[in-house]
Amino acid sequence: MSTYFPKGQDLINRKWFVVDATGLPVGRLSTVVADVLSGKSKPTWTPFIDTGDHVVVINAAKAVFTGKKGTQKFYRRTSTQPGSMVEVRADVMKITFPGRIIESAVKGMLPKGPLGRAMYRKLKVYDGAEHQQQSQQPETLAIKL
Repeated sequence: MSTYFPKGQDLINRKWFVVDATGLPVGRLSTVVADVLSGKSKPTWTPFIDTGDHVVVINAAKAVFTGKKGTQKFYRRTSTQPGSMVEVRADVMKITFPGRIIESAVKGMLPKGPLGRAMYRKLKVYDGAEHQQQSQQPETLAIKL
């Protein structure tokens, strides 16, 4: 039995999913979203082809950290200048830019390189309950704890 590989002429059917992040731990939410973005939940998954779906995350400000991650976890960024590293604690980042927390967690779980960047572009994160993808008629993706 040979392994199935999607060909160029095969159409990849992409769906849209919406996830409500209210009360969900950031790590568990991010793993489910990364699996859907990469297409690992589909039987046609191939490691080197983007077969994943689009995901819209709403209520990113209401996602929670478990344990002491709010005070012990840091988000670091830097420019190309020496000594330009900026560290922001997770609880401060949640107040100022809550969407970036989920975006950075999902981005770290995707493949590195052009394939991972193509998967990451299919992620939309919103801090509140309103989103701009109603015309795509997204299905609700339930996440079990």
